[in-house]
Amino acid sequence: MAGLMDKAKEFVAEKVANMEKPEASVKNVDLKGVSTECITYKADVNVTNPYSTSIPICQISYTFKSADRVIAEGTIPDPGSLKAEADTMLDVEVKVPHSVLASLVKDIGADWDIDYELNIILTVDLPIFGNFNIPVNSKGEVKLPTLSTLFGC
Repeated sequence: MAGLMDKAKEFVAEKVANMEKPEASVKNVDLKGVSTECITYKADVNVTNPYSTSIPICQISYTFKSADRVIAEGTIPDPGSLKAEADTMLDVEVKVPHSVLASLVKDIGADWDIDYELNIILTVDLPIFGNFNIPVNSKGEVKLPTLSTLFGC
């Protein structure tokens, strides 16, 4: 009987491992806005849901790094659901305090941008399996606001 149970477990584990799963990618990171406390960047994250039912997103966690230092991190609770058998575009807002940017002067340099690494974890609630994490990573350069952007000149 134990041998039959082991074979059943192996069969289920193999089927689950080969199942299609939601996939995500960062399409763009751009300046969204500037306030007295921080600069807000918006990451456009495209998530593909292969299932015939919508999937609730439990939370989105992010870490925004520059010069090998974490400059922003946060969690967005309950951001909605993934559309069934479709792509869903998510807006992930990343708020970077001005004080942190001042410490990145070397990286900012003459081109007025920062090299970044953005790590996002989408936690979705898959029926039967429970919470499932979808990691998304992106590297690139993002422009800092200019004085004309700050003051609308």
